[in-house]
Amino acid sequence: MGALLVAGCSEKAAPTPAEKEAAASVPGAPPNGAADVAAKEATASKVEEKTDLIEFAYSYPVEAARIPGLAAWLDNDRAVQRAALVAAAERDRAAAAKEGFPYHAHSHLQNWQRVTDTPRFLSLSAEIGTYMGGAHGMQSFDTLVWDRNKATRLKPLDMFTSGAAFDKAANDDLCAGVERAKTARGVEWNRDTDSVFGKCPVASAQTIWLGSSDGKKLDRLTIGIGPYEVGPYVEGSYRIDLPMSAALIHALKPEYRGDFRPATRG
Repeated sequence: MGALLVAGCSEKAAPTPAEKEAAASVPGAPPNGAADVAAKEATASKVEEKTDLIEFAYSYPVEAARIPGLAAWLDNDRAVQRAALVAAAERDRAAAAKEGFPYHAHSHLQNWQRVTDTPRFLSLSAEIGTYMGGAHGMQSFDTLVWDRNKATRLKPLDMFTSGAAFDKAANDDLCAGVERAKTARGVEWNRDTDSVFGKCPVASAQTIWLGSSDGKKLDRLTIGIGPYEVGPYVEGSYRIDLPMSAALIHALKPEYRGDFRPATRG
């Protein structure tokens, strides 16, 4: 029993995150060591605020929080989005008071989620709900890809030779996907040229999300289409999965082709 007590007393407690960061900050430690330690200990970020003026929420996952450059960009984007919301809300509240109308709190609710995490890329998607005092709120999407090799933030379209090349490779599949999605909702798509929503959406003008089936290569692609793009507001938004075709691979810039592969068909 005595030996066990001695052994137990001799064990050192694991250093805390603060102690690890302090150790990495001493003279002679590797550059950025403290930042790297802090990043490894980071957790998912979520900020929420609700007042009579605004409702604001902005979150991103732990995978993004542990990349210092990306986390810094997301934190700045959060500050920019909040500042814009407050400015618009204060202006509209003042106008409502002047005109004798009731003011309804404006909102911006944004949630970033991991789509996939490969050795080179972290792909994120965002759903954004906003309300600016009108008849109803709006839903929109956002996207980003972090390239670890270059320590930089990309939009998926940046990886293709051009928007026109992407459209040529994707538009037929996107048009067919929209038609299937509408049919699944019991909506008949009026393709008359005079119809407001009769045209296929332009793929490069929509939100593009890149995914992976195995966490190694990018072989999945989803197009997010907001309200009013292919139907009235009541239809809501659409998320159309497209095959990662050979044509899409060919439309990539050469430097990215090795990180993609055509999707296998079941």
